[in-house]
Amino acid sequence: QVQLVESGGGSVQPGGSLRLSCAASGSIFSIFPVVWYRQAPAKPRELVAGIISDYDITYKDSVKGRFTISRDDAKNTVYLQMNSLKPEDTAVYYCYYRQSWGQGIQVTVSS
Repeated sequence: QVQLVESGGGSVQPGGSLRLSCAASGSIFSIFPVVWYRQAPAKPRELVAGIISDYDITYKDSVKGRFTISRDDAKNTVYLQMNSLKPEDTAVYYCYYRQSWGQGIQVTVSS
């Protein structure tokens, strides 16, 4: 089973940016999706963005135009570029691939 490790989280002010990375311990194959989820306190986990290829990407409506997901299979890494962050983006963000979850990373957007 692939091990996934997220990095790049932290605290930013509204309007700021963060770039999350999800590094896999083994090869991630481009036929399988890699998905970013998030979970805010007392809320269910929700899909944020998913990618199979540059031509097969999905986003949660509320992040469209602000977040960009990309993958570098040569580096076994998936990225989530988050711009124009809002307080409602505050959550623990998780990477998911083929039944494997990362440990999660905190993103806090606050003034």
